[in-house]
Amino acid sequence: MPAFAGLCGSDKDKMKKNIDVQIGEVRVGGKNIILKSKAIGSCIAVVACDPAIGIGAMSHIMLPGAAPEDKKAEERTKYAADAIDIMFTKMERLGSKNGSIHIALIGGGNVLNRDDDTICRDNIESVLELLNRKNLKVKAQAIGGTYRRSVTLDVESASIFYSEGNNGETLLWKAEQSQEE
Repeated sequence: MPAFAGLCGSDKDKMKKNIDVQIGEVRVGGKNIILKSKAIGSCIAVVACDPAIGIGAMSHIMLPGAAPEDKKAEERTKYAADAIDIMFTKMERLGSKNGSIHIALIGGGNVLNRDDDTICRDNIESVLELLNRKNLKVKAQAIGGTYRRSVTLDVESASIFYSEGNNGETLLWKAEQSQEE
């Protein structure tokens, strides 16, 4: 067996489908899904996990507030209010309930180091306010600062990993065993 064989992950991981969540997208999936979003600068990735039923979701939000009425449907999820509403509606349709959903936030960094750049702060404030209105508490976060980030959600293990800059992934949050049963 080649020396690198063990580096590729388990056979179980190979059977999981990796889905890249691009800017303005909302993706939802079950236990066989790994959701990933890369190059998160001033944007915010809202990661939601319901370990009780094995559902996960991710939205890559670009702008605060709600989309203007004249925006096309496919552009609405670039905005915090629309993306969050759609994400939780999709999770609800799959059987998720607010009380069992765990949230993590990644991003909102001033990666260009501009003194007058407020979009990162506006995104953070908008997302936190919207989640608060829905009575959803943030369990973990890696927001602010000046680094670009990436995030990965393994739905089956209810684990959220993130990286900053060129660093490798680090565990941000994992559901406790009692929550998964």
